[in-house]
Amino acid sequence: MNLSVRIGQVKGSNEFIQNQRREDPRAGTGNWAYFSRPIEEVMEAAQSWAESVSGIQKPWLCWNVHDDWCLVQQKIVSHLGWTPIVGWDPNLCKSAPIISGAVPIDFNSHLKLKVMWPHVPLEFAFMWTEKLAFWHADLLVRLPKLKKIADLFERLKDGEMAAVLSRGGFRNLLNLRSHRYWELIGCTTKGASKSQFEHGCGWWRHIWKHPNCPNNEKERDRRRKYYYDHGIGIMYWKRHYKGKVYSIPLRPLLEGHFSEVGNPKYRKASCKTEELNKNFNLNQALEALDLVEFAR
Repeated sequence: MNLSVRIGQVKGSNEFIQNQRREDPRAGTGNWAYFSRPIEEVMEAAQSWAESVSGIQKPWLCWNVHDDWCLVQQKIVSHLGWTPIVGWDPNLCKSAPIISGAVPIDFNSHLKLKVMWPHVPLEFAFMWTEKLAFWHADLLVRLPKLKKIADLFERLKDGEMAAVLSRGGFRNLLNLRSHRYWELIGCTTKGASKSQFEHGCGWWRHIWKHPNCPNNEKERDRRRKYYYDHGIGIMYWKRHYKGKVYSIPLRPLLEGHFSEVGNPKYRKASCKTEELNKNFNLNQALEALDLVEFAR
């Protein structure tokens, strides 16, 4: 796909509204099987994102699903010398609380997707920033560990990236097609993100449905044999296109991942915000990880 293509005029308003109503909510979760928007429309949206981060050397994406947790993450990112870039899902909130120096971006203001996950700005990072660090909204990391990770991010050259290596547990150890890079925490560069997009294998699910997947059945069949989930494309990019990915070990991060992963007592709720409230106490989490200085 020619990324230098001139951005076309947006569809007529009636057609646009009708298409929105028909659109599957999974289009905004980072899933090529359900995303049918023209790439030119994403490019147009990314222009405003790029304007928001202009001049920022070290942007770090913090996704707000809970105001208190997001504020803590912003403080930690700022402490490390990075600039928090704060986005949010419109289903959970209309904005986000911001610390001094952080930059809020309504990533959905132009696209108006029914659901907006951080995978959307992450997939198209090359359109709006030179480098982008990121982490899950429910992740906290001890400072000594996080400083080492942030140092790795700073050393990344254009065309390189870093992400968490996940093999899917012991039972999938030998199932190489299920191994993936996880967006639990990581950092990408413009060159890496652009290369992944051009080769049709980035962060989104179902890479065989990517618009830049080579148009031949042999390649599509090869991709179909891989696991469908987020980050499979990053592993595919590394294996088949010689992409440079620095692997971040998963195990040291598990103590600070406050999610349902590996938690049999986890109580589900109607949204992630409520689940954090029901399952975890933020102050206790900060104390356990020696992060109390960042409490609200």
